Amino acid sequence: MCTAPAQLRRATAALRSFARALFAGALAAALAGVHVPGRARADTPCDFVTARGCSCAAEAAGDPSPCPTPVAQCRLELPEGFPCPDVPADNPPSEEKIELGRFLFYDTRLSGNQAYACASCHQQDKAFTDGLPQSIGSTGQMHPRGAMSLANVAYAATLTWANPTLLTLEDQMLVPMFGETPVELGLAGQQDELLARLGDDARYRRMFAEAYPRTDSPISVSSITRAIGSFERTLISGHSAYDQFVFGADDNAISASAKHGEILFFDEKHECFHCHSGFNLTTSVNQSGQLAQVAFHNTALYNVRCSDFGLPALDLPWCTPPPNAQLCMLQTAAQPLGCHCDGSGPQDMGCYPPPNTGVYDISHNPQDMGRFKAPTLRNVAVTAPYMHDGTLATLEDVVQHYAAGGRTISDGPYAGVGSDSPTKGAFVRGFVLSGSDEADLIAFLNSLTDQEFLSDPHHSDPFRSVACPGDCNLDGQVDVNELVTTLDVGLGAAPLAACVAGDPNGDGAVGINEILRAVSRALDGCP
Repeated sequence: MCTAPAQLRRATAALRSFARALFAGALAAALAGVHVPGRARADTPCDFVTARGCSCAAEAAGDPSPCPTPVAQCRLELPEGFPCPDVPADNPPSEEKIELGRFLFYDTRLSGNQAYACASCHQQDKAFTDGLPQSIGSTGQMHPRGAMSLANVAYAATLTWANPTLLTLEDQMLVPMFGETPVELGLAGQQDELLARLGDDARYRRMFAEAYPRTDSPISVSSITRAIGSFERTLISGHSAYDQFVFGADDNAISASAKHGEILFFDEKHECFHCHSGFNLTTSVNQSGQLAQVAFHNTALYNVRCSDFGLPALDLPWCTPPPNAQLCMLQTAAQPLGCHCDGSGPQDMGCYPPPNTGVYDISHNPQDMGRFKAPTLRNVAVTAPYMHDGTLATLEDVVQHYAAGGRTISDGPYAGVGSDSPTKGAFVRGFVLSGSDEADLIAFLNSLTDQEFLSDPHHSDPFRSVACPGDCNLDGQVDVNELVTTLDVGLGAAPLAACVAGDPNGDGAVGINEILRAVSRALDGCP
């Protein structure tokens, strides 16, 4: 005689077999009787939505309401304290463009030798940096600077370490794709080959058509850059332990040491907040409805003789006439620029070694020598090494650099005392810091890590094997709504972007076998 548990197991197995057979018959009939139109459906608009529930798209369109109600089905929820990003009017986000952009971001076919992708230099677990002092391009060429974090790049007023002319993600994307000094993705002269490669892929043909339904030739360079830009704007990081503490979710989210480090960070003695302020902890911010804040800073990382590197002497306005000697004795931000000038007139010291001369390389303005963008400090603990050229290995090195008022290099071609540079910024004055205070500052910086952001599957590599077919929202399970969405994708009633996990074989279609695999996961659970 069977026991009750055995009977239950058999009944459950029979029910599952019946369900699979029922689904198989129904789907076969449905798929056989439905005509899928050749022209893809329109794209699905997305809307950034603030923590208060306000529509960013409506605000940008001039809605006078204090908090306009979102109407878009696709909502991009912003963290507490985050404003609306400034999204280009000619590239509003859509579900289809965002998902297409994720695929393109991780696709090595976007390089000349098909060996590198955007993600090669922007890795999710490192807050979309690469852990190298200086990045290496697809051809093996070492770059003069390191890869910047893409966390909250939607709010970036400028998009590189030292080029104030690149202001949108779409324009910036052309540099790694086609630039030759240095070579990054190495696509110069290969535009037609690139488009042909993507056009040969059935999944891409569907995704491009659905992302750009009103375009006769949807696979284009412009479509690529707009899709990647749309994806990159979703890389929002604002759920660190520090955020939980600041917004009252958990008073104990950060340690007592980190709380004291926060006080040190934001006081006038240590000056950190002057270059790393606001919701994104940087002075380079662009948000909807406001003028972009653009700032570059000389942090006294170098102080070399200009003539040694073939650079002209620097005609700095704060050196002529010399500043008041008494004011120069102050070790605060009240100390004027020019206290380290070697008399009046052009200065031979204060340069950075080429090719890393900062904004000066673009503007040729002596005042821009050594000025670089202050990156966001969000997730800074996982973005080592630090500074534009990765020459400071740890957060301890960074804190000690600022405590010293600049770096001293004792020998070699770059020898110089950074604290004596006539070009260093007004807030790099140095300070006395005890060992415990240094530890507290670093504890605060560590509290800025957003583990959710570093592992969010919506930002991850879509080319990895699909662990759970039919798991449209990537939460590790398949529910009835996701089964319906998977079926809609198979019937052409929904775009592939609505459930790329429903297409585990990557052919751009969702067939009966793939839908049945989704059904099995709904019944049996995901591994």
